[in-house]
Amino acid sequence: MIANNDPFKQLPKEIKSAFIELKVVKHLRDAGIKKSFGFSCSYLFQLVFCLIFQHKNWFRLLESKKSETLPGKDTVYRFLNHSKFSWRRFLLSFSTSTIKKVSNLTSHDRPKALIVDDSMFERNRSKKVELLARCFDHASQKMRFFKGFRMLTLGWSDGATFMPLDFSLLSSKTSQINGISETIDKRTSGYKRRMDALQSAPEQVVAMIERALTIGVEASYVLMDTWFTQQPLIKSIVDQGLDVIGMVKATNQRYLVNQKRVGLKDLYRLASPTKDSKGILRSIHTTMANGIAVKVVFVQNRNKKSEWLAILSTDCTLTEKEIVRIYGMRWDIEVFFKTTKSLLKLQKEFKGRSFDLLISHTTIVFSRYILLSWQNRCHNDDRTLGGLFYELCDEIDELDWAIALQELIELLEDALKQTNSKFKKLIKSQLQKWIAGLPNYIKAYLPNLSCES
Repeated sequence: MIANNDPFKQLPKEIKSAFIELKVVKHLRDAGIKKSFGFSCSYLFQLVFCLIFQHKNWFRLLESKKSETLPGKDTVYRFLNHSKFSWRRFLLSFSTSTIKKVSNLTSHDRPKALIVDDSMFERNRSKKVELLARCFDHASQKMRFFKGFRMLTLGWSDGATFMPLDFSLLSSKTSQINGISETIDKRTSGYKRRMDALQSAPEQVVAMIERALTIGVEASYVLMDTWFTQQPLIKSIVDQGLDVIGMVKATNQRYLVNQKRVGLKDLYRLASPTKDSKGILRSIHTTMANGIAVKVVFVQNRNKKSEWLAILSTDCTLTEKEIVRIYGMRWDIEVFFKTTKSLLKLQKEFKGRSFDLLISHTTIVFSRYILLSWQNRCHNDDRTLGGLFYELCDEIDELDWAIALQELIELLEDALKQTNSKFKKLIKSQLQKWIAGLPNYIKAYLPNLSCES
């Protein structure tokens, strides 16, 4: 007599509506993430997806009262360890379709950029994780080594919303602790991800950008920090039709000025000072050694005002302020890394040894961020339904109520002229009673308002 709850309806209402709107299940099927029997992949995906919103991990959820309606432990781990699922295709498809929805809320003149950066993916307490390597953290102030991977990530941003597009967990050929599992089928997507993990970061960046452009992502710039802003990578990106804006440091890179090769410090001395630009010191047009024309802008270092920082742009038509403003969008990926690690349980929720599990769970965490980012944009954007409602309220407030009331009375008088005399007298008497009952301050504003013939 008690209704049997459908185990597939485990999504909260807010997330369920977003799942339907963004067609998450469709993207899973299109990427080949499906099963012929047992619990469906969409159900298992939603189950892992919602763990963070239930404030439980998989172990605690199996110990709860809901464990009777849940699949077994091995079912979820077999789903996450499956090597034939194309998680990269799913993430690209899901993110691209969401970006197109976001673009409808964004002006066409607003700059859109691809952002490239890497972050630590630590597994310091692990010993037998597949492709585990000893990596160096070049971004940290401690400059330390750690066991794990470098999570190379490509994202998209319009300055208001960030969406992750692609990622690769980079291992190392020279500092590798464990190799590739011998049981992996070399025809699967999982084996291809393992081979990608052994490539260099610049090779992966070029391939990621090519995949993003092929699937239809719109962007004009690629934003990078000092580690990636190298001349060979810049040339490869420019050949794909995108401009590069990135911060550069004083290395062995040379720039051509008056047919002379100079370093970054000498380039600063040759640059002309800018006027009426707070924080922007100098700028100069130059050419890199590979023949690409660039514009270098020197800005003051906020952390140490006696030093300067250099930002390079291959789009020489931009002003100094525009170059600095667009490069500021790169900070969105730093916020993304902090959010996924601190709030969305990246690298903490599942501690598997398989490389496939690392890829699948990281993709699910990125999907959580995409969905939350879309919901945040819908709630805060002025051009969504909520924003249109408040804009309409502002327009109504600007309309003078006395003029609106006068126009309403005039419309009624015009309508009464087309009616018979009995109906006209009835309407006029009712209207006069209503006017008589109005407050005096309204009558003061409408001294000429009368319905007498």
